[in-house]
Amino acid sequence: MKIYVKLLALAVGLFVSSNGWAEDLEFLLVNESNSSVVAFYVSPSNSGMWESDLMEGGYLAPNYEIDVLIGDGLTTCVYDIRADFKDGETVEDYGLDLCELGSYTFE
Repeated sequence: MKIYVKLLALAVGLFVSSNGWAEDLEFLLVNESNSSVVAFYVSPSNSGMWESDLMEGGYLAPNYEIDVLIGDGLTTCVYDIRADFKDGETVEDYGLDLCELGSYTFE
């Protein structure tokens, strides 16, 4: 059984584009690993720093998935992601076109 939980990523400290219309970006985050995701970060690839933890004290258990909504007001699709797992492992991936991918799976 899959549980879908909506996360709203409100950007803190991001520069909002003043040119053109920005759209929210939504993608599916899937955890097929053996450990819970206890922290999850998404940042524009050109920012050079991690934004706030989108899990905000929650977690994504193994074999579950969630919809992630990035409502940062930016027009970019290219983001870096980082996940911290309960077992102490950290996974980082860079330069992902989340508009094209539509989902991201931790294995």
